[in-house]
This record gives sequence, structure tokens and C-alpha cells, in this order.
Amino acid sequence: MGRVVGIDLGTSYSCVATVTDGSVEVLRDSEGANTQPSVVSFLPDGRVLVGADAKKRIITDPGHTVYSAKRLIGRKFFSEEVKKAKHHVAYKIVEGPNAEVRIQIYGKDYALPEISALVLKKMKQIAEQALGEEVDKVVITCPAFFNDGQRQATIDAGRVAGLDVLRVINEPTAAALAYGFGKGLNQRVAIYDLGGGTFDISILDIGNDVYEVISTAGDTYLGGDDFDDRIMSFLSDEFLKATGYDCKQNLDALQKLKTLSERVKWALTEKTEVKISVPNFVQGPKGPLDLNAVLTRNHFQQMCMDLVQRTFKVCDEALQNARMTIHDVDSVILVGGSTRMPIIRSSVEKYFFKTPQMSIDPDEIVALGAAIQGAALAEGTQKALLIDVTPMTLGIGVIGGMVQHLIEKNSPLPIEINKEFTTTSDNQSQVKISVFQGESKKQGENEILGEFTLTGIRAAPRGEPRIAVNFEIDTDGIVHVTAIDKDTGQSQSISITAYGAMGQEAVEAARQSSQAVQ
Repeated sequence: MGRVVGIDLGTSYSCVATVTDGSVEVLRDSEGANTQPSVVSFLPDGRVLVGADAKKRIITDPGHTVYSAKRLIGRKFFSEEVKKAKHHVAYKIVEGPNAEVRIQIYGKDYALPEISALVLKKMKQIAEQALGEEVDKVVITCPAFFNDGQRQATIDAGRVAGLDVLRVINEPTAAALAYGFGKGLNQRVAIYDLGGGTFDISILDIGNDVYEVISTAGDTYLGGDDFDDRIMSFLSDEFLKATGYDCKQNLDALQKLKTLSERVKWALTEKTEVKISVPNFVQGPKGPLDLNAVLTRNHFQQMCMDLVQRTFKVCDEALQNARMTIHDVDSVILVGGSTRMPIIRSSVEKYFFKTPQMSIDPDEIVALGAAIQGAALAEGTQKALLIDVTPMTLGIGVIGGMVQHLIEKNSPLPIEINKEFTTTSDNQSQVKISVFQGESKKQGENEILGEFTLTGIRAAPRGEPRIAVNFEIDTDGIVHVTAIDKDTGQSQSISITAYGAMGQEAVEAARQSSQAVQ
């Protein structure tokens, strides 16, 4: 097997790394940058910019510049996250087949995996330029709490980008691998992972390069973007009080505020007060209006304390699932650029009663871990054994709109279980089965992964046919289903096309038509 890279496909920023001569390293672009903004901008002449150059166009061409696409990947069009995005972004979000999300650019609808594929292409390009050789094999990371549809959509993105996706591993697990690999550690660690769009916490046991996830919990609606939004609201309110102009009614003004808010957040990491002054911020009814405001770190922290507390509710859940307390944790590792905020670092220290580990750059640690796992797969070795868990319970729909749980959350992967089905009416020739992920007993409160129908059942009185269905969750966290008629021995191959996933034909068509990136 040839060169394998690890890619941290982030909501806000992405990073690529590899192992060379036994040493793991982040691969930088021609200007020395270790990360690239996960931003894609489409130009009228058909060119596509990705990364730093694309991010500059969020203000100048917001309708054709896509950012934070990861928050939408694998989601349904009517979900809360999509509704929220439609009010905050200038690019056009439209409904695709099966209530899927599409982004419309110059009249063409793009599936979310196609957008992410362009980011992956950019990371592939950076890797090839840095290494001087072709790169076509990859380990991609995703949030631990991504469901089946989001994981399949991530794999689809890799395939559209022309990459052979060897494995999808959870971001916290990759971080633990980068933290502990080759050090002979025997520790119980908590990975506190606050990225641009998602939050995960995982509790792992590390012992002699065996990485066993004990429990994981997460919030896929919480990340650095939400902290930016608080600053946006503050600046918008200050501007309204000073000028009478409501920025929330102007998408172009919101895009300017979005970019400005991220810069203010970064500045407050180093300073205790930031003065904001933007001449000619918008064109008002009587002429240009200036934006002037002052934001202190203390005020910012007060505005965001509820977001911080939300992360600790998730931490509580992970510890409870693991039947542990904070005193059972030896080390806490911070992952994700959002953990640079002083409020996060101080709050984590107070919650866990220990100083968090920051020896590895939080922007790089996930990609480094993915690269280590990629090297192990390429070499066919088990230098590092990862034992991950499924973040959500898998179940099937039953009568009365309820769900019967089959595989409980935090079960070690891979895992499989067999369930026997039968008919509910005489001479019934088929059985419809709906598969769900989530913790509720009610179908409507869970995520439906997909539905399939077992056909060709022999004619018989109800309750007599016996159909054995095998449910499996593999090491990528992807659900597979097979079935066999126990009376006839006839087997059926059943595939669940997850919501948000593209399907093999669509992936191949998208790969063939995918645009070059700059």
C-alpha cells in the first residue's frame, strides 16, 4: 500500500498529516500554513477557490462562498441546524431528494458531500505538493457523535475527491492516539473536543498502545460558530442602538459581522478588551454608517457561559455512561481551535480539577492521530489498537410508533446482533423494517437511518415464517444489514442508503464532474 495521509475535515479549518520514516508531521501549504479554512468559493468563470483565498470572498461574494458545510452534512432539510443556517448564511440552501440538503450555486445544486470533497481535494493537493508524490489513500476523521448518515456522507466526500477512504475514525480517538502513541502510557484520559461546529467528549483507557473508548457523548449543534454568533448578536445590537440600522435584515452585513466576530474572538484570546472600528460598514438610507463598539473579555465570557455549561452537561453524561467521576480521569486533552479561548481552558480546569494537557497543537492533534492510524493500516501492523464505541443506540421501528433497541450506545465496535422477524398477517409476502439511531423509545424523537423491505417471503399463516436479520456496525461506525429466510435458506442482500449519503452511482457521477480547486 502506498502513501496514506490523515485528514481532519473540520467545520472551520482542515488539516492534513502523514508519517514519514516513523515520524508523524503536519503537511503545510506553500506559504507555511498548517491548516486551511474549510471554505469553498465558486467563481463565475467556473474556477473554484478553497481555503484562505476562498475565505476572503465570504464578504465580497457571500452568495457563492460556502462555509460551515460540515454542520449541514448528513442532515435533513427540515432539521433545526438547517433552519438556523438559512437565516445566517448568504449562500442558497435548497431541498433535494428525500428531504436532503443541497446548496445551489449559479443554478446548480450541490450535495453536501460534493462541497466537502472540494475541501478534501485541496488537502490532497497540499499533501502531494509537500511530499512530491501522488496521494490517494486517506483516513478521515469525524465527530464521535456523527450518526450513520453523516459518516456515510463523509466517506462519499472522500470518494468524490478521488480518495480511497481506508477508515473513518472519531476525532477524539485520533487525538488520544496522537497524544499517547509510542509513549508507553497507562492512563485514563478525557478528550475535550470543541471544534467549529461540534462538541465531543470521550473517555478512553490508554495502555501499551491499546486505545479503548469507554464512553462518548456529544452535541453536534455546539461549536466555535456559536461563540461567534454571540459576538455577532452583540455587535448587531450595538450597531442598531447607535444608528437605528438592523443588520439582521441584510445578509451581506451579516457576512461582514460573521468574519469580524471570529477575529474579535481570536483577539480576546490575547487581550482583555477589543475596540472595534469599521468605517463605512454599511450603506444606510442617508449615507455610509460606521461600526464602533468595545467588547471586553469579561463581557464576552458572560455572554457565552451557557454555551460552556452545555459542554459540561455532555461531560456529565459521558462520565455517567462510563460509571466514573472526574477523579477517575488521569489527564484531560484539549482538542479543536475553540479550546484556545481562556474561558474554555479555565472552565475545563475547574470542572476536572486538573490542568488540561496542551502539549500538542489543538488544531493539529486530530490530523496527526489520523496519520498514525493510516500508517498502521498501510503497514498492516497493529502498533496501535483502537477499540471505539457506537455513540448512539441502534433500533428498529415497531407497532405504535415505538422503537425496539438492538445495539446500545457505547457498545464496542465492530458489533453485530441477530433479530428474528415474522409476518403479522396470513400469506404476507414482505416485511418493512425501519432502522433508527437515538436513545428515545419513540420513533419521532430518533434519527431514521433508512428503511428496507424484505420480499419473497413464502406464503404461510401469520407468525410462521422465520426471517433472521443481522445488524452490524463496522469500525467506521457504518450500519450494515443482511437477512436470511430460515425456512428456505434464501439470503437477501439489503442495503440502507442513509439520509445524506449519495449512493454509488451518484458518487461516481460527482467524481467524474468534480471541478479542479485552487
